[in-house]
Amino acid sequence: MSIVSKAAAIGGGVIGAGWVARLLLNGIDVSIYDPDPEASRKVSEVMKGARRAYKQMVPGGLPKEGKLTFAKTIAEAVHDVDFIQESVPERLDLKHRVLAEIDLHAPANAIVGSSTSGIKPTDMQVAMKKHPERLVVGHPFNPVYLLPLVEIVGGEQTFPEAIEVAKEIYASIGMKPVVIRKEIEAFVGDRLLEAAWREALWLIKDGICTVEELDDIMRYSFGLRWAQMGMFQVYRVAGGEAGMRHFMAQFGPCLKWPWTKLMDVPEFNDELVDLIATQSDDQSDKWSIRELEKIRDDNLVAIMEALSKQNKGKGWGAGELHNDYTKQLAKLAAKKPKASKSAEKAKATKAVKAKAEKPKKKKKG
Repeated sequence: MSIVSKAAAIGGGVIGAGWVARLLLNGIDVSIYDPDPEASRKVSEVMKGARRAYKQMVPGGLPKEGKLTFAKTIAEAVHDVDFIQESVPERLDLKHRVLAEIDLHAPANAIVGSSTSGIKPTDMQVAMKKHPERLVVGHPFNPVYLLPLVEIVGGEQTFPEAIEVAKEIYASIGMKPVVIRKEIEAFVGDRLLEAAWREALWLIKDGICTVEELDDIMRYSFGLRWAQMGMFQVYRVAGGEAGMRHFMAQFGPCLKWPWTKLMDVPEFNDELVDLIATQSDDQSDKWSIRELEKIRDDNLVAIMEALSKQNKGKGWGAGELHNDYTKQLAKLAAKKPKASKSAEKAKATKAVKAKAEKPKKKKKG
């Protein structure tokens, strides 16, 4: 069960709206600020997809959703919340302005998480003059309402206690928090993704394969292995009975072979963009973005549910966490919501009135 009763989301784009969905579907009230006039529509579209996915995960019924409020200012959004998730675009000057305003108006004990995918928290918290110690990076993966990982990174001014509270908050809404030991740009997840992305761009540019062929190579092979074991455990198995030492001895020399172009980047020009965009249209243009989101969500739910049945029903990897999370949601759904004070008062008033209007029995004379 979440330790947060009300949260604020600053920024309602793809990531911000994903945070809103995860929080609301855990029964947490959310106050959101986004100056985009289309923000309400965009968040609503993400909520539709999230509700659909969660109904598949918890067919027995979901908890009562939290209340969503659109604030007119950052100050209004954060003034009475326990937790704030900032998800504005990746520009340090914008992060500074937004975090300074959050810091000025948010309660002193409210943890501030940033969804940044690469900016170091130390570089962001210099803008927070009151309580920089409560800022952490809380880097999620899209879709935030389904993928459980969140990378937590503290800056030079971040208190260790803030990291521990952030871990507890994220875990309470069904996430898998991993604290990154050293503060680096792009953290761990995006470092790995960037390496694969660079190599993929070269493979497309050099005409080795198309974007569809590259995606097929990933999703029909090591993508499936990574989904359930990750990289190192998969390679340990590949080492056979001798384990990881044998694998390293066998394949270590390959690192010296000139296979990769990771240290070089193809020129990111209009020609490369047109090549990749055209091939991507050929691959996926028959589906709308919303249809692709539904397909993605259905696939992710199915994979996690399959993993949840492994290890004698205890679940494996993301499946183990999936089991715990769906049980938590079902428990919240079964819990009767407390009536508001005004509703309780009205009920009491009605009872008193009914008692007063009830005719008194005549005493036998």
